[in-house]
Parts: sequence; C-alpha cells; structure tokens
Amino acid sequence: MPRVCGCCGALRPRYKRLVDNIFPEDPEDGLVKANMEKLTFYALSAPEKLDRIGAYLSERLSRDVARHRYGYVCIAMEALDQLLMACHCQSINLFVESFLKMVRKLLESDKPNLQILGTNSFVKFANIEEDTPSYHRSYDFFVSRFSEMCHSSFEDPDIRTKIRMAGIKGLQGVVRKTVNDELQANIWDPQHMDKIVPSLLFNLQSGEKGGGPVELTERCFRELLGRAAYGNIKNAVTPVLMHLDNHCLWEGKTFAVRCFKIIMYSIQSQHSHLVIQQLLGHLDANSKNSATVRAGIVEVLLEAAAIAASGSVGPTVLEVFNTLLRQLRLSVDYELTGSYDGSTNIGTKIIKAHEERQLQEAVIRTIGSFANTLPTYQRSEVMLFIMGKIPVPGLHPVLPATGSGPDGTRMIQVMLLKSLVQVTAGFQTTNMLTALPSSFLEPLLSFSLTEDPEVRLLVLQILLSLIDRHDNRPKFANIRWVAAFLKVDKCSRQDNLFMKKHGQQLYRHIYLGCKEQSSGRQHYETLFTLLGLLSVELANEEVVVDLIRLALALQDLALTTDEALPVYNRCAVHAVAAAYLNLICQLTTVPAFCQHIHEVIEVRQKESPHLLPEDVFVDNPKLPSSLEKVEGGVLFLQSKITEVLGGSGYNTERLATPYVPQYTDEDRLSKRKSIGETISLQVEVESRNSPEKEEVNAEKWLTVNIVGMEEQERERRRQVVEKFQKAPFEEIAAHCGARATMLQSKLNQIFEITIRPPPSPSGTISSGYGQTQSRSVPIYEMKFPDLCVY
Repeated sequence: MPRVCGCCGALRPRYKRLVDNIFPEDPEDGLVKANMEKLTFYALSAPEKLDRIGAYLSERLSRDVARHRYGYVCIAMEALDQLLMACHCQSINLFVESFLKMVRKLLESDKPNLQILGTNSFVKFANIEEDTPSYHRSYDFFVSRFSEMCHSSFEDPDIRTKIRMAGIKGLQGVVRKTVNDELQANIWDPQHMDKIVPSLLFNLQSGEKGGGPVELTERCFRELLGRAAYGNIKNAVTPVLMHLDNHCLWEGKTFAVRCFKIIMYSIQSQHSHLVIQQLLGHLDANSKNSATVRAGIVEVLLEAAAIAASGSVGPTVLEVFNTLLRQLRLSVDYELTGSYDGSTNIGTKIIKAHEERQLQEAVIRTIGSFANTLPTYQRSEVMLFIMGKIPVPGLHPVLPATGSGPDGTRMIQVMLLKSLVQVTAGFQTTNMLTALPSSFLEPLLSFSLTEDPEVRLLVLQILLSLIDRHDNRPKFANIRWVAAFLKVDKCSRQDNLFMKKHGQQLYRHIYLGCKEQSSGRQHYETLFTLLGLLSVELANEEVVVDLIRLALALQDLALTTDEALPVYNRCAVHAVAAAYLNLICQLTTVPAFCQHIHEVIEVRQKESPHLLPEDVFVDNPKLPSSLEKVEGGVLFLQSKITEVLGGSGYNTERLATPYVPQYTDEDRLSKRKSIGETISLQVEVESRNSPEKEEVNAEKWLTVNIVGMEEQERERRRQVVEKFQKAPFEEIAAHCGARATMLQSKLNQIFEITIRPPPSPSGTISSGYGQTQSRSVPIYEMKFPDLCVY
C-alpha cells in the first residue's frame, strides 16, 4: 500500500504537489517558506493555473475547517494572501472567486478567531488594485456579515471588541473595493447603506459609554462620507436620521450633534447644502413630535450651519428660513393651545410650555447662525423675507390665522422680531439705502409705536444693529462714557441721502418712544444709544442740528404735565437729553457750547441729581415724589445753544425752531390693543381719507393743539372700540352693509360715466325699455359752434 500511494502521489498534478509542500507536518512550524516561493514562481510562470491553485487551496481549507485543524487553516490563508499580493494577471478573477469562497467559509464559522482571520485576509484583498474589472462578483454577503459582526454580543468583552473591530475593518474594505468600481453593485444603494451606516453609528455610540473601537469607527465613517458623490449624499445621510429616530437620540443632542459634525467635516464642502436640506425636511416630518425631538434637530441644524460658513446653504436660501419660521409659528400654536391639532383634547401627548420655549429659542439662534453665513445682499433679502411674515400694525397680517388667537399673533410678532435681532447682529453695509429699503424700515418703525414694551425694545435693538457699523454700540452701554473712544468716520454721500429720506422718521419714533408710559430703564438707555449711534455713524451738520433740536424737545416733553408721564419717566427723559447733549458737545468741540452744557450738568449735580443718568439709570433710583419746580439753571436753554452754535457757522434759524413731531395715521393704527380694534380703526381712517378731505395739508398738523387733538383722538378711538365690542351683531352688519351699498352706488356712477358713449351732436332717439339709440343725421344738418367753422 505505501508503494501504491507513493506511485499515485508522483502522478498528481504539479500545482497540487507544490500546494501540499507548503504545509509542514506540524502546523505550529508555520508555512514552509522555501516551498511557498516555489509555488509563487510557478503561479507567476503559469498564470492559467491560478484558478486551479485557488480551488485546491479552498478544498483543503474546507476540509481542515471541518476537522478543526485550525493551524493548517491559518497556513492556507497566509498562502492565499501571498499569492494575491504577488499575482496581478488577467486570470486572477477566477482565483479571487476561490479566495472569497474561503473567506466566506471562515466568516460563517462560529469561532471568533476564524472570523477575525477571514476579515484580515479580506482587508488585504481590498487594498489590492486589480488590473481587470469583475462583472459578476457580489459583495452582498460580506456587507451583511460584517454589519452583523459590528453588533456582536459575545460574552467576553475583549473578544467582543475584537469581533466588532473586525466588522468595522471589513466594512471599510468593502467600501474601498466597490466605491470606485462602476461594474460592481452600487454600495450606495439603500439596501447596503441601511446596514453599513447604522453599524458604524452603533459602535460610535457604544464607544461613548466606555470602551469600543471609537477611533476606528469614526475613521471608517469619515472615509465613507468622503467618497460620497453628489447623488449619493442623500442615501448616506438618510440612515443616520433613521438611526437617531429609532433610538431616540435627538433628545440627548450630544450624539446627534457629533454625528453631523463628522458628516459636515467629511463630505465635500459644495455638498453641505444637501445635508442641510435633508435636516430641514426631517424637521418638517417631525412637526408633531415632542418639542425635545424638534429642538434636537434644530440644534443639529445650528451646528451644521456654523460649519457651512462658506455660505453654501444652497440655491434655496429662503427655503431654509421659511421652514424655520414655520416651525416657530407651529411651536407658538402648540404652546398656547396645548395641542398638536388645535383642539382642546390634548390626547396622549402632553405639551410642555417650557420645552416649547426652549425650542423657540433654539430656532431663533439657528436663524441667526444661518444668517451669519450669508453675504450682505442675501442677508438683506432674508430681513425683508422675515419682515413680510410679521403681522404689521395697520396692515393685513401675512401669517395665516391660528387657533391661538390674538395672544398667538402677539407671540409670533415677538418671536419673529427676535429672529430679526439675530439676523441683523453684526450687519454691516456701505450703502444704507440699498441695505435698508423703505419696504423694510417703515414696517419696522411702525412697531416702535405699539403699546407692547417688549416689542418696542426689540425694534430698538434691531435699529442699533443696523446703524452700528464700527462697533460703537458697546461703548454706550454705560451712559457715563468718554467720547474720545468712539470711532467716527466722515459721513458718506449715501449716508446723507439715507438721513434725508428717513431722518425725520427716526427722530419722530425716538420722541414718541420717550413718551410711552410703559417704557422702562432699558428702553431709555437704548434710546440714548440710538441717538449716540446716529451722531457718530450718520451725522452731518444738518443731522447734528436736528438731533440737538430733538434733545431740547425731549426736555420740553419732560417738563409738561399734560402727558401724564410718571415721575420716573420724566426724570429718565431729562437724563437722556442731558447725556446726549453732553455727548454732542464733545463731538462738535465748540467751546461755548460745551461750557453751557457742563454748567447745567454741574447745577444738576448739586441741586437735582435725579435729572442725571447716574442717579436715574440705577437699580434703586432716589426720585422725588413730584417734579413741580424744574426751572432755572438746571435746564438747557435753546436760545443760548442757538447763540453759541450760530457763532460757529451752524444754521441759527433751524436751531431756533423747536422740534415738533408730525402725527400721522400710523400712530393711530399702531396704538391698538386687539385685532378687532385695528380693523375698526382702519375702517375709520378709510372714511376720513375721502377725496373731500384730501385738501388738508400737512402744515395744519403743526398749528393744531397737539394735546387737545390727542385727547379727542383717544376719545374717538374709545367710542369706536366700544361700539365694535358691545354693539349687537345685527347693528354692526347693518353699518357695514350701508357702507357697502354706498360704495356700490358710487362705483355704478363711475362706471356709467366711463362706459356710456359721449353725447353726439347728431342727437339721440329713445327706444323700447327706456334705452336710447343714436339717430343718424346728415352732416350738413348738424349745427356746429361758430368757433369750429372757418
């Protein structure tokens, strides 16, 4: 029998004998290197034998696995690795099939060591660049198996970690092998991404809890995203969103933010807007989810916008802000109604007001973060866009009616104005006219006349951000400042045009803002800052004169008792006027002017410290019970200021003219307490603006007693509001119907005049039903005036 075996062995094919010779008698001795070199030389010399070598090695390996001869299994895999590294001929495809078959055999084993061995061999194979593509090779099994290994729950933690790391390396190898091979099955298909991405995120999350291959996972995840082309971004990001949803990971925020930081830093920068659009769509899809989930998505959006700082938020910039503003409005409705569907039945989901407030603040911060990534011209468009969403006093509310009623409208106004505060923060432009068109500035200023103190303060903050172009605003935080530290540039031609167009509006709103009884310390400090910024940013000689006149008018306002201003408000107005005149005298550097201002301030320090900012704008101001005797040396004199500034070339005629604000219909429309009042006032204003009354010019307003006019206006407004609040519905409907009938009759008269043909000199004849028809008259019978005949 031995002789027969020996004889048969000699007759075996040479490649089998070369393969058998690489295995030692004792597997612990390892691969026989000399024989391995002979096998490699033979494979290179006869590449057509590679597929047979691979098939025979695969056969031996399968037999050794079945017999648990793991030493020989390792030797077989080592031989396969060396042959793969050495051979790059056209016939390697068939050899690879045998190789992958053996790797699959190892991965199917329940032995961790064999799984790791097979993975290591696959990774080596993945790093080889093949000369010829493969048309029929499939990696579906490897994607599934490596993903399964990433979720290993082996009892021994060390072995479990090794298996998971092997799975991650295997997925990395699959991506490297297939991502650039157009003939392979597309690794970016959802069926593959839905396995690869969650497996990586699972290990990334497990590593945060202690242990785990975090660095390897993150490196693999970054490599995957870095290879994603434009059309593959969505398939790569969607599984991330689903994983965060399924495992409730939005509420913690930390892990979700980390995931998208990896995504944003890994993908190509020009693809950033695709990720942002997916996040926006996901936010919309979760509109009725809990506030904590929505807040988590918004926080991720905030971080993503900060990373995409190049301004690459895509071609649909306004879509970003539209989605965020829509979420802001929905959150306000949820908070006030307590329900996601607007009904009183809350159901299983309980809405927590404080969580909705946190969400609203997050949305506002995100809006500001997006705006900071935009160039100036786009930021101006966003400002106009947001302004168009705010229900403006006196105009039609642009936002649709909500179930939250007037309170919801007021909250939406506040939230959108807060958003504008974020958008305008750091806003700088060289041309104020183009950056702040009337379509934005006029609706904004109308809000400074509302009775809501929070709304007025937000408007002032927006104005400060828009006007401050040299970072002077912080220097006015403490009213006791030194003007030498301010940055003052020469007023440009565009600035002069801006003040010519909008200066009087700004002065008027500052004056009326000081008259508000609900104004507090913060309002007056902000109004002073606005006066100061106008002086250093947009002031020429004419503007300086107007601002001095305005300050003196504020002093007169504080002296009058007809406005029923509280003592604190009157003292605060005195303090604002004093602080501003002190500032402007330092900026104009006219010695006589400075002397007069400083003399008055010194008298106030001795006799009336409650008229100075350092005693008024404090936490516990010491104020008198009344301000009956404010006269003499504690007042700034318009005549004296006109005299000293006139000697330095200023317009004395303009300085001697007291400033009087012009009152318009905007004041009446803005001063409303409800939407119903706004509508009634609009109806009244329309009736007063009839053609018969258009002849009244604006100069008449200056000659009328302002105080008496306001009293009459207040009483008329009270009567109108009371009528619409208390009158029966039938009476209101009849009133409106009568107005509609009168309007229709007027229209009929106009239509009759414009449609009816002009009278003909040939005359008319009557026909049936009261109609008239033209009668044909020969031209020689017509009678023309003498002037028409020559």
